[in-house]
Amino acid sequence: MRLIKLVVLFFIIQVHGQQGGMWLPNLLKGDREAEMKNLGMKLTAEQIYSVNKSSLKDAVPQFDGGCTAEVISDKGLILTNHHCGYDNIQSHSTVEHDYLRDGFWAYKMEEELPNPGVVVTFVVRIEDVTTKVLEGTTSSTPEAEKQKKIQQNIAELTKTLPKETWQENLIKTFYDGNQYVLFVTETFKDVRLVGAPPSSIGKFGSDTDNWVWPRHTGDFSLFRIYADKNNRPAGYSTENVPYKPKHFFPISIKGIKENDFTMVMGYPGRTQEYLPSYAVEQIVNTLNPVKIEVRDAALKVQDRFMRKDQAIKIQYASKYASIANYWKKWIGETKGLKKSNAIAAKQKFEKELTEKINKVGKQAEYGNLLTDFQKNYAEIKEYALARDLFSEVVLRNTESLQTGYKLYQLEQILANKGEQSFTDRKNTLSKGIDAFYKDYNNEVDKNVFEQLITIYVNKMPKQFLPNGLETLNAQQLANDIYTQSSLTALDKFRALLEGDTQTVISKINTDKGYQLVKSLTDTYIKNVVPKLDELSVKNAATQRTYMKAIIELSPKAARIFPDANSTLRVTYGKVKGYKPNDAVYYEPFTTLDGVMEKYIPGDYEFDVPQKLIDLYTAKDYGMYANANGKMPVAFIATNHTTGGNSGSPALDANGNLIGLNFDRVWEGTMSDIYYSPEICRNIMVDSRYVLFIIDKFAGAKNIINELKIIKPALKK
Repeated sequence: MRLIKLVVLFFIIQVHGQQGGMWLPNLLKGDREAEMKNLGMKLTAEQIYSVNKSSLKDAVPQFDGGCTAEVISDKGLILTNHHCGYDNIQSHSTVEHDYLRDGFWAYKMEEELPNPGVVVTFVVRIEDVTTKVLEGTTSSTPEAEKQKKIQQNIAELTKTLPKETWQENLIKTFYDGNQYVLFVTETFKDVRLVGAPPSSIGKFGSDTDNWVWPRHTGDFSLFRIYADKNNRPAGYSTENVPYKPKHFFPISIKGIKENDFTMVMGYPGRTQEYLPSYAVEQIVNTLNPVKIEVRDAALKVQDRFMRKDQAIKIQYASKYASIANYWKKWIGETKGLKKSNAIAAKQKFEKELTEKINKVGKQAEYGNLLTDFQKNYAEIKEYALARDLFSEVVLRNTESLQTGYKLYQLEQILANKGEQSFTDRKNTLSKGIDAFYKDYNNEVDKNVFEQLITIYVNKMPKQFLPNGLETLNAQQLANDIYTQSSLTALDKFRALLEGDTQTVISKINTDKGYQLVKSLTDTYIKNVVPKLDELSVKNAATQRTYMKAIIELSPKAARIFPDANSTLRVTYGKVKGYKPNDAVYYEPFTTLDGVMEKYIPGDYEFDVPQKLIDLYTAKDYGMYANANGKMPVAFIATNHTTGGNSGSPALDANGNLIGLNFDRVWEGTMSDIYYSPEICRNIMVDSRYVLFIIDKFAGAKNIINELKIIKPALKK
């Protein structure tokens, strides 16, 4: 059944009014366009997405696989968040030239810094390919065979569907496997750093203010796309020239007010809006708490060392921010799900859906859905907990275990693909490990390990622990590994990889750190993965049928949008304050006054550069002040965003840039699972603050002169 014909609509229990949702830009014509116009939009759907003409989508690339950017000049200048460019700013930083601390500005193109490996990807066109992907499958095809055939079809279509030689085909699944969509893309590989404010502006408030409102962060950085002489993607070369975009955004400094229309375009990473109540209950009560506990422990150790040593602070700045980001998000998400009674709301919806199933006589097709969910989620609980513990402790937050896992993968390549593949991967690993150890500190990681391995042993279901680990002394184990293992230093790690195949295998298998990683991983793969995969396949199949039932049985006026999957989306709403708690109301705007109210001299989160203080004291805001003479910093709106929308353009009714998305309010981070327009707000840095920092703070007139700035009309 072609569910694409049933339209991209929104989950009826999750929205009040015509807001919320992450919409494919090629499917805006009709109801979505009418809603947007009712909210105040002056554009047409064709101006947002067009294959044959320049449109807004041509100015919104995905930035480095995980964020969004926007093109803001006809010379390929792009704007994204400071936290999206953070790794690159850090990679160019040293103790002597600390661009994280001091900022960086290229006052001419020759000063722009290359960033090997960084890419930006544009969407050229979007097409539905559901029928082609599902060819050769039926509703009665066994699930494993069906998925195998689908993957074969996707692989073949990716190779054979038409595109230019410099383009790529990407096929993504929507509606839990009920729809498949082709994205033809172009990826540019020469991306250079142009400008970034100091972290005291770009990361002001740091982890304390992360995910909260009011916010006062100038979270932006500037890069430039370079192309070959034919304006096509090319690797870094001094012969490359600035990219000529199909479209770029004018920047408005006319100002915004509450209830103004806003639109955000970008690449939201992952949402799960249609999970059943059983899954949400498991997230709230089992999975989020243990992930929060692991990251909380890692953060406390890293913070203790970073506060005492500037070199360690530089080494761990990006890693700390990465760990803290979702640690705090999960806390807010859990709080929001509880506050909004999301589980009860899901249960109510499930009851109503069951009544609809019975009313139309669809019990044979849909009648067992909720019973199956209940059984599967009860059975998968311990396996899902084991998965999250293994991921958080071994794969993500303990660095020595991460490197040990790379060696585990290397040994598996030998067993599964042979000696040549082993040698190739070994050489690649040996050459590419430098960047990891550049930002590694043995004492920090030892202390992290000691805390996290304790949590692992205490929280992991006992049947999933390796023999003997439960009785080991964590402190003694840490001392043994971090004094004897070769995983803890670059030269020792490289030495492990020297010699012929059998020599390397012998050396890594006698290493104490690797022995632990191998023991943890073997146990996980043997005792957890098979059953986890089996139950996950069952849940995926049930979820697909559940999604089909929702679409089929929802009224025509329902609004069901596809979950986020890192593809280009449009979300729209209004500038709006909100009421998070009783007797508390947050206005939708912040100003530089708030920065100075939070200012704590010398504090790593709330220090302020002297020049910014001087500009504030003199009220030297140039043309960027608001009508009240204050310097705007950030604002909030009802746009439905998530991770991946970082750096997304915030646009006004005419498609002009008024800001860029960088966060959500803490109480509304549950919008990945349950969107509520009462408390879900996205946070954007005001374009006027961005330009003020570039112009008045940095004095980068070369950048300002490159932009198309929409100014307020002169008063007569």
